[in-house]
Amino acid sequence: MPISKSAKKALRVAEHKTSLNRHRKEITKEAIKQATTPETLSKGIAAIDKAAKWGIIHPNKANRLKSRLSKSVSEEAPKKAKVVKIVKAKKVTAKARKTKKA
Repeated sequence: MPISKSAKKALRVAEHKTSLNRHRKEITKEAIKQATTPETLSKGIAAIDKAAKWGIIHPNKANRLKSRLSKSVSEEAPKKAKVVKIVKAKKVTAKARKTKKA
């Protein structure tokens, strides 16, 4: 236990900062988990940027997480949406018709 007045205050401040950091880290994790579509991707990236700004994660880790998150969302998007290919009809010339009949 701290004895001096300044040590007691330092303990209080450290406990407060620890609780804030835990809360902010949980918020960041939830935002990353919920960022599964291109519409929610911006919220996830914003949460990662805030965590880096708060000092919870290193800026390089933030960039790495954003890259991985955007990559995973972009890979999932084509799987969920139906992709319909429109095939253009080929023009058949008179010469080609004659070769088919023969």
